[in-house]
Amino acid sequence: MSSKIIRFEGIIPPYMMGEILKRNPKLRKHLGSSIATSHDLREQRSASGRIILPNITGDAQREIWDAKDGEERPGVKVRSENDPDTGDHDTDAAFAFTGNVRDYYREVHSRNSIDGAGMDMVSIVHFKQKFNNAFWDGQVMTYGRGDQIIFRNFVLLDICGHEITHGVTQFEAAMRYFGQSGALNESISDVFGKLIEMYASKTPVKDFNWVIGNGIFMPGISGRGIRDMKEPGTAYQNEKMGKDPQPAHMDHYLKLTKDKGGVHLNSGIPNRAFALFATDVGGFAWDKSAQVWFAARAEAGSNPCFASFAFHTIHACSALGFSSETDKLVAAWKAVGVTPDENAVDDLTPAPVVPPSQAGGSIDDDEDDGHSH
Repeated sequence: MSSKIIRFEGIIPPYMMGEILKRNPKLRKHLGSSIATSHDLREQRSASGRIILPNITGDAQREIWDAKDGEERPGVKVRSENDPDTGDHDTDAAFAFTGNVRDYYREVHSRNSIDGAGMDMVSIVHFKQKFNNAFWDGQVMTYGRGDQIIFRNFVLLDICGHEITHGVTQFEAAMRYFGQSGALNESISDVFGKLIEMYASKTPVKDFNWVIGNGIFMPGISGRGIRDMKEPGTAYQNEKMGKDPQPAHMDHYLKLTKDKGGVHLNSGIPNRAFALFATDVGGFAWDKSAQVWFAARAEAGSNPCFASFAFHTIHACSALGFSSETDKLVAAWKAVGVTPDENAVDDLTPAPVVPPSQAGGSIDDDEDDGHSH
């Protein structure tokens, strides 16, 4: 077993958890374990020795394990490739959605699984009691059930696609998880999470919903999801969570060290650029728009800023033979205040600050260890 510690955060970012806790102190018993995810699970991964490593079979076999609401992963294997449905919603949905992710990357981008070499796709369901997150830890997927007070369900196709795409980015580009490169890492996961959902349903762009986590909230929680790619800052607004704080334009870029330099917040800016571009191009987004972003991620390297990534999207657009779409791409980046520049650097994000102690897994933990989750 590898003892390497991998950075991960989960689909519900620290800023959202912190706001929920501030507004709902009585929910601490449901939220505390989720807020401490990064610290506690890093300790568990390095100490328990039980977490499994996916095999490189060459044909991306799926496995689902059940943690039985416990804190120790992986739990019990409950479904493998070619097994019938189990009757458990989370198990069968995770199995099906992982297949959707595998099919998308194989059929649209000719990529064999997460690592490009056919690694098995392993998921763990029912992790901890009322656990409010889903995350890719560098090797496997893990889903909580949700507290059933605010969060209803985490086994959703776009969440599955988002988190597993962190694995693809990890193997393909190893993007530094801080500041603008980290925000691009998050944005790319949102982009491909939605593309996977589009592809599975064969929905054209004109009919598509750009909301991340549609269906994640319990009835009565006012919100469409946790992020809106086309209209960042509008996904939710309610008493229990406050208002979606994502910026949609560089004029409102958040200069932070928390949230790893605002990775989950500022990701709204490139999210909107992609949504505008894909909408303007029209048709099925996986035909052209997805190809541009997939190529740009590989070309942009491990530490792109928004402006340099924008340059690489334009270069990729031309190299792929989509020259007639270039003006639409330039217009999309202009709409969010980004000027493409191959040599640009991130000069807006403050340098990371390493806290003197990580005890307790505080929501303010923002150390940067150089890994993506």
